[in-house]
Amino acid sequence: QVQLVESGGGLVQAGGSLRLSCAASGRAISSVAMGWFRQAPGKEREFVAAINWSGANRYYADSVKGRFTISRDNAENTVYLQMNSLKPEDTAVYYCAENQGALMAHPEFYGYWGQGTQVTVSS
Repeated sequence: QVQLVESGGGLVQAGGSLRLSCAASGRAISSVAMGWFRQAPGKEREFVAAINWSGANRYYADSVKGRFTISRDNAENTVYLQMNSLKPEDTAVYYCAENQGALMAHPEFYGYWGQGTQVTVSS
């Protein structure tokens, strides 16, 4: 069983940047794909980005493409989400999760989730 802990969230002005981290413990995540999702109040959880086990393949939601970058450090058992040019509509709780299926953008294919970290972007 793996435990995932997100950090790095906070309050930032529109146009600013944040870097989220997802630290895994309990076992290595180096052989699995990982993803980031977010959930805003009153909305469903939505896909943000995903990365395969090696980091060679990355996937992004259209809404964040060109602004967010997902990366991983398998030696540190950690996944990152660099968020630039933040917009108020990026405000949400951000979750990292371990992929257990073939489809990267669907939350039902993720088995382990962190507790989330709040990102608030002010206008």
